Amino acid sequence: MTKIVVLGAGVMGSAITMPLADNGHTVSLVGTHLDTDIIEALHETRVHPGLKIQLADRVTPYPIGALSEQLRDADLVILGVNSHGVDWAAETLGPVLPPEVPVLMVTKGLHGGHHGGPIDGERQPQLSILPDALRNGFPAQMRSRLSINAIGGPSIAGELAARRHTCVNIAGHDATLLHGLAGLLRTSYYHVWTSTDLIGVEVCVAMKNLYALAVGLVIGLLEKESRQSPEIPVIAAPAPQGTYMHNLAAALFAQGLAETAYLVEQLGGTLKTVYTLPGAGDLYVTCQGGRNSRMGRLLGLGMPYAEAMAKYMPGASVEGAMLALAVGPTVEAMVRKGRLDAKRIPLFRTMINIVCHNAPAHIPWDSFFAE
Repeated sequence: MTKIVVLGAGVMGSAITMPLADNGHTVSLVGTHLDTDIIEALHETRVHPGLKIQLADRVTPYPIGALSEQLRDADLVILGVNSHGVDWAAETLGPVLPPEVPVLMVTKGLHGGHHGGPIDGERQPQLSILPDALRNGFPAQMRSRLSINAIGGPSIAGELAARRHTCVNIAGHDATLLHGLAGLLRTSYYHVWTSTDLIGVEVCVAMKNLYALAVGLVIGLLEKESRQSPEIPVIAAPAPQGTYMHNLAAALFAQGLAETAYLVEQLGGTLKTVYTLPGAGDLYVTCQGGRNSRMGRLLGLGMPYAEAMAKYMPGASVEGAMLALAVGPTVEAMVRKGRLDAKRIPLFRTMINIVCHNAPAHIPWDSFFAE
């Protein structure tokens, strides 16, 4: 019997307990310090307040104080915190995680900063994937022994929790370990493939949030064109005569995928990953709705990002915007240094400008699809 500890009781961390429990594993769902209300609700009703679905019998919820005890005999740790929680997770797990226990991340995002040795007397700006950021947060003596892997692909938490068919990749560097991890998770509805292209998978599943935010602009642009009132309605206005903006949305989707391909190759990933589950698949599902789309609509209507966040989505985790804020300065520094080609990422830079500098939602058509 396998014991699995899931750290993070949000919707995705909790949803992934379903296939694990269905495969007969014992699952400890440990909430973070921000999950107290969720854990209390689960103790009272067994129904997750976000998913509205009852936990499986093999899943036991615990508060963060129980993490050390639950890790003592764990076979696998699944990390379900958001991208802002990666540093906290490394600090929290560092003193208590046995280094031989593999980690599987469902967290999505990129890390920006200055890394590596100096060139011309200064350190260079660099983007890095979250598994690397997590590893670097552990004590130095543990880093080389840790196995940090990741899940990527089109996976809406509510659908997975409801046992709808879901297809994902598990990525890492050890093909044998990946095969074993896939076996722990694979069910008749949770279909798992493996990939040793960890960089490609992680870049794809991070960038999909930003490009889904861009596609979400279309909702607001359509409303803005379709009505006279300057007020922002709660419910989107209908398109006149059924003329939507699917053409525009498709172009933004395609440009986002092209830019993702460029970034994957620049960071050392494999191009094939962009056109399979982590790239095209995850971008497609993320464009179907959610917080990125809600924020994109507000931006498309003409509201500055800071105002839209404060007025309409206070406290919400808009992952596309979070990514822009996290890596925007690094991307601009890399462009200035000639380490990224500005002509290949015009939509990325536009979204950084919209989010980081409250710029208007202007789409740079003439810059798209550069060779």
